[in-house]
Amino acid sequence: MERVREIRPETVRTPMTQEVPVVPTTPATSPEPTSGRSRTRRRIRHRTRHVDRRSTRRTHRSTGGVVAAAAGALVLTTLGACGPAEPPPTPLPSPPAVATDLTGSGLTRADVDAWLDGTIPSALESGRIAGASVAVVHDGELLTARGFGEADVSTGTAVDPARTLFRVGSVSKTVTATAVMQLVDRGEVDLDTDVDHYTGLDLPHDHPVTLRHLLSHTPGYEERAAGLFLPPGQAVDLRRSLAQDPPAQVYEPGTTPAYSNYGMALAGYVVEAVSGMPFEDYVGQNILTPLGMTSSSFAQPLPDHLAQEVSQGYPTSDEATIDFEVVGVPPAGSMSATATDMARFMLAHLGHPVGGSAGTGGDTAILSDEALQLMREPALDAASLGALASGPRMGLGWFDESRNGRAVVGHGGDTLAFHSHLQLWPDDDTGVFLSVNSTGADAAALALREDLLDGFADRYFPADDATPVAVDPAARADHARALAGTYESTRGFHTTFLTLVGPLQPIRATVVDGDRVRFSPGVGIRSTVYEEVEPWVYQEVDGHRVLAVRTDDDGGVQLIGHDSAMSLTPVTPARAVALPGLVGGGVVLLLTVLAWPAGALVRLVRARRVRVRRDVRPADGAPVGPARVPRLVTRLAALAAVSGSATWAYVLVAALGMDPVPTAVIRTAQTLTALGVLGLPFSVWWTIAVFRVRSGRLRLAAAVMVVLGFAAFTFGAVELLLLSPDISY
Repeated sequence: MERVREIRPETVRTPMTQEVPVVPTTPATSPEPTSGRSRTRRRIRHRTRHVDRRSTRRTHRSTGGVVAAAAGALVLTTLGACGPAEPPPTPLPSPPAVATDLTGSGLTRADVDAWLDGTIPSALESGRIAGASVAVVHDGELLTARGFGEADVSTGTAVDPARTLFRVGSVSKTVTATAVMQLVDRGEVDLDTDVDHYTGLDLPHDHPVTLRHLLSHTPGYEERAAGLFLPPGQAVDLRRSLAQDPPAQVYEPGTTPAYSNYGMALAGYVVEAVSGMPFEDYVGQNILTPLGMTSSSFAQPLPDHLAQEVSQGYPTSDEATIDFEVVGVPPAGSMSATATDMARFMLAHLGHPVGGSAGTGGDTAILSDEALQLMREPALDAASLGALASGPRMGLGWFDESRNGRAVVGHGGDTLAFHSHLQLWPDDDTGVFLSVNSTGADAAALALREDLLDGFADRYFPADDATPVAVDPAARADHARALAGTYESTRGFHTTFLTLVGPLQPIRATVVDGDRVRFSPGVGIRSTVYEEVEPWVYQEVDGHRVLAVRTDDDGGVQLIGHDSAMSLTPVTPARAVALPGLVGGGVVLLLTVLAWPAGALVRLVRARRVRVRRDVRPADGAPVGPARVPRLVTRLAALAAVSGSATWAYVLVAALGMDPVPTAVIRTAQTLTALGVLGLPFSVWWTIAVFRVRSGRLRLAAAVMVVLGFAAFTFGAVELLLLSPDISY
């Protein structure tokens, strides 16, 4: 599943005593290409990318989100995959090993194998990634399935694309959407009916939410962290996880793309509520088993016969393993699957009947052709999205990832260790799936994934012509200047103390070349330059990404849509200064705290040297009597503010690293912050006292700085909701 980019502390892991070389393995269905072909092998370039995701080794984390919270009461049943007693699935049809050109574009088994051999092994080695699994389908057949590197570094177990399970993260959402569409196909649910009608949860929505909203990531929910991931062995209760502290609805449904793990989990619960069986059981019986995906499951923990085959996950190939990540909302990202099973799923979505168990006749279709087409089409139009409809739009569970002038739909997925992506080229009857089991050095897995997909597109489906620019130069320049500014993702926290994550990860747009716009990297967007090709529609220079901009009546930017389910909103002036104010004020107060013992030490030394009488006047020039009270309270409040800031830092890192945060710790942080805020009036009192006794300009200036420090700290704490009585997140 996609996750929230976040800030985490680095954790100490025991390094492997020996680095095992990465060796690609080739299954029987995909022999090594002959040495007679001499193509130039392009090596995937290693790039460092900003990752807003957790990298803390811990007991949980996996789809897109954040921290573990309340324990559930119901242990998941293990139905998602068939047991050993099931008859084997009908083998997927494979093309001959000879290099027969199937498309005229070079898309052959031999060429794909040669290309993969020339790209993935070197990327695994340089990026310190343990292993990868790939499947490519075309024209109703499994073109190739390949395993590279190791599923278990300690034992040297090689990745087998037909046996080794990878955690596919948010790619699971495409299966969840498929389950919903089966109910739509049968007339059991309607895409435009309030989901409360099906779930009975009676969630506190300001506006009705429909399945269309949920599957297109436009229900309007803010991000929710607590309960998204659970410690190993913790029971999962989907209904409880959805009903307990649901996220606030901060946007009108259908208007604002804002990726939501909670929303997709709610869609999965509709399947559970309407079908009358646990979600994992429904998927197993109605999707996985019919398609012969016998090595795949949403179950947590996996059944024994699959648990023995699941790949280990790693931060890097030379670090200790990461525990099996338990997703608290399974429909959003708990699936484990092999590459060949994902090939079956891709073929089914390309409209090819895929045989399940032997003897089924190979004519299993899990959805009607109409439903398959509906899932790939834009789910919403300009009536609700406005100008964002000119850019990429979500289908029902599928991202629009079109490129090179061709229609492409897909979905990525990330856990702490695993990084996956699935893409379908419906008009070209092609699909590609990739998963790796390590994040790698400097997030090398993300670079590998993106470069592999880009390389596949450019190699086999190259673009014909560049997109013509059809906007007046003067208008382009005006629009570029209007776009310049600071933004944050709509996929974020808005009503909880984690709202400070947005200002921590600002995305800046700057004008380059007079009429182009460069975006800094951030949540869901990479650092690159865009040019306007249609009014308020921007194309990535030398790339395939497209942005669409929604403006107000005065031409001011309201929203920038990107990646179908993501959008950016301008950072308000108050939010822009809140975090700098909080940090700057905290630094001033920290210096105040440090000056307290330092000043006492200096006074002690001076007193000993000049033998100052202590009963005449304090050595620091402060007035005697009641004025000592504001001075003491100011110093204590500064100490509380600094302690509160340190506690909040721990809470932030733990929550975004998906470690459980005790309620007592959050309340302690709030109490210390509140005591720090109370220092503001006492610091003003103290400053007035210093002024009245004419203690000198330097001392007065220091007192004024302390007042400003408290003021900035107070503003930041209030604006960033650090004092909110609601501590859900």
